[in-house]
Amino acid sequence: MSTPNPSPLGTDISKLAIPTLPGNFPPETQNSGFWSSNPIFYYLNNVYSSVSEHRQSLNLVNPGVFENLTKEVSRDVFLNQYFFTGLRADLNKAFIMNPVFQISHALSIGSEQIPPYAFSALYANDNLFLQGNLDNNFSLSGRLHYGWDKHNITKATLQIVKDQPTMAQLEQDYQGNDFSFNFKALNPSILDGRFTGVAVGSLLQALTPKLAVGLESVYSVQHPSYPAEAAVSYVARYNNTNWIATAQLQAQGSLSTSFWRKVTDNVEAGIETNLQATMKPLTDPIMGAPVGFQPVIEGTTTLGAKYEFRQSVFRGQIDSQGKVACFLEKRILPTVSILFSGELNHFDNTSKLGLGLQLESAGSEELMKMQQGLIDQNGNPIPGAPQTL
Repeated sequence: MSTPNPSPLGTDISKLAIPTLPGNFPPETQNSGFWSSNPIFYYLNNVYSSVSEHRQSLNLVNPGVFENLTKEVSRDVFLNQYFFTGLRADLNKAFIMNPVFQISHALSIGSEQIPPYAFSALYANDNLFLQGNLDNNFSLSGRLHYGWDKHNITKATLQIVKDQPTMAQLEQDYQGNDFSFNFKALNPSILDGRFTGVAVGSLLQALTPKLAVGLESVYSVQHPSYPAEAAVSYVARYNNTNWIATAQLQAQGSLSTSFWRKVTDNVEAGIETNLQATMKPLTDPIMGAPVGFQPVIEGTTTLGAKYEFRQSVFRGQIDSQGKVACFLEKRILPTVSILFSGELNHFDNTSKLGLGLQLESAGSEELMKMQQGLIDQNGNPIPGAPQTL
C-alpha cells in the first residue's frame, strides 16, 4: 500500500527553493554601504554596469549637438550664413593669441539685413567665450559660453533691439560619450504664478558608430491666461565619413531631409528637401462661402556645392523656387579678401547683388606671421614658406 503524498501545508519549508533577488554578494561588498548591500539597488547597479559595458563594446562616439544636425549642408555648403546685399566692409583686428581678443568694425550700404555700422568684440580662452555686438541704432546682443568641464557647457544669449521685445535665452549642454543632451529656455519667467516662455529639450543618442537618433520637445506658454502648447520632433542622422544623411519629422506635419557628400578633398555638395502638409480652405465658387478644407503638401528642394581653392572659396546653390545664388570669397593678399554674392529669382524676375571687402589686422608680429602663413599656431616656421630676417 502506497503512502499518499503529503499535503503542501505539511511540507518542510526548509527544502523548498524560494526565488530571491540576486543576493550572493561578495564578502567585500556586504558591509560596504547601502547601495551595494541592499538587494534591490545591488541588482539595479549590476544592470546599469552591464548596459554600460555593452555600450562601451559598441565603440560608439558622440553624435554632436542637436542644433548641428545638418551643419555640413546648411552652414558649410549653403549660403545661409554668408549671403548679403549692398556694399560692406569689415575690419578685424586680433590683439593676443591665447586668450584671444578680437574687435571688428562692419560698415554696410544698401542692405536690409546688415546695419550701416556695427561694432563687435570677442574674448575667448580654453573655458570662456564672450562676444558682444553694438550697432548704430544701439541695438545690443551678446553671447556667453562657459565650459565647466569637457562634458558641461552653459550658454547665455541676450538681445536688446529698439522697438522689439528683449530676448534672453539660457542653455545647458551635456556631452556624453555616446549622446548629447541640451536644454534651453527662451524668455523664461515665473513672476505671473506659472511658467511663461519657451522651453526646449533635445536628446541625440548614438545607436551604432554611424547611426544616431534623437528627439526634441518644445513647450511654450505665451501668456499665463493662454493654454500651453507642446510639440515633438524626431530626427535621425547617419554619418558614413564621406557622406551624411539626416531626416527630421516635426509634429506640425513637416518633413526635412538632407544629404551631404565629400566629392573630393576640395569639393563638397549638399541637397536639402522640406515638405510641409497644410490645410487649404475651400470656398463655394458661386456663393463664396467656405465649404471645407483640402490637404495640400508643399515642398522645396535646394541643391548646393562648395569649392575650396588655394586662395578662394566658392559656394553656389539652386532651389526649386527658381532662385540661383552664389558667394565668392577671394583672398588677394594675406590680410585682404574681397566678397561677392548674387542671387537671381527666375520666377519673380528679381535679382540681388552684394560686394564686400574684408581687412584683417594683427596686433602683434607673431599674429601677423600666422596670417601670412609663415609660422604655425605654436610659432614654428612652416616648411616651404619664405623666411624673413
